[in-house]
Amino acid sequence: MAAFLAELLFDLVGSLVVSWLRQAVVAICAWLDTKIHGRAARLVVGGLLGIAAYFLIPVITGLLGL
Repeated sequence: MAAFLAELLFDLVGSLVVSWLRQAVVAICAWLDTKIHGRAARLVVGGLLGIAAYFLIPVITGLLGL
């Protein structure tokens, strides 16, 4: 029974952390969108953020056990 409750707790905490991370990323991207002017600069920054996310998302999900 304790293992079952622990698993539920880990799932709850994991979903809350993922939700908070998603909200933080959206807030940062909205802020960054107002700071960057020009289409080429947005493409470069978007590409760099995409590459960073490609490598960081598996690391974060691995650490959270998702």
